[in-house]
Amino acid sequence: MHDEQHYLAANKALWNKRTAVHVNSSFYDVPAFLEGRSSLNSIELALLGDVRGKRILHLQCHFGQDTLSLARMGAEVTGADLSDAAIHQANALAAQLNLSGQAKFICCDIYTLPAQLQDSFDIVFTSYGTIGWLPDLDKWAGVVQHFLKPGGTFVMAEFHPVVWMFDDQFTRVQYDYFNTETIVENNTDTYTDAETAADVQGVSYSWNHPLSEVLGSLLAQGLQLQVLQEFDYSPYNCFQNTTGENGRFQIKGMEGKLPMVYAFTFLKP
Repeated sequence: MHDEQHYLAANKALWNKRTAVHVNSSFYDVPAFLEGRSSLNSIELALLGDVRGKRILHLQCHFGQDTLSLARMGAEVTGADLSDAAIHQANALAAQLNLSGQAKFICCDIYTLPAQLQDSFDIVFTSYGTIGWLPDLDKWAGVVQHFLKPGGTFVMAEFHPVVWMFDDQFTRVQYDYFNTETIVENNTDTYTDAETAADVQGVSYSWNHPLSEVLGSLLAQGLQLQVLQEFDYSPYNCFQNTTGENGRFQIKGMEGKLPMVYAFTFLKP
């Protein structure tokens, strides 16, 4: 495994560059968000339920749209992310929306969050493209367990590890389903605006986590699986070679054949 500080620095630098592009992208559509559009999808909304009055910790929150969407729904939310550029944007959005009282943000590596936040939560939440940036899921599951109140719920929606086995064009299997290696990539663009973001260059370090590793790490913390779902579509058009519309995107030629997202809830007894 690569030296921890090295992968953190590289990934942070890449996400700082990406944030500058993402904030102005049609993918994230900040103007519509400011006008009241929620950034949350039906998959996670169904698992989150009524969040009014709930205290929520949002792990790997990027520049805070989902965090602030939860705050708009009546929750008191804390978002955490590695990218200082993203946290800066999150705080700016919170201020613009007069939500700074209901939403606060912390910039740190998720593994070090217990040293920076003395709190416990009704719900811990994370979604879409998060855990692939983390090498050690046992450590991650420990963070989730640490912040959950007894009786609290962990809600997660994530891209399916089967999706990450393929090359970018989904023409062949390029990577292992199992977490056998650090995936080192030289990025030249980002998933929001591939044609306009040629300046988003940087090395990234990521890891494939099979379902057994994800679920097993949480079970080992004494958390109890309540719901497990798999979906044959992505709510985001963030992959190559897709077909679909209205938040249901599939890979051309593999419609209905590929698991693209999974979601679950765990209870802390």
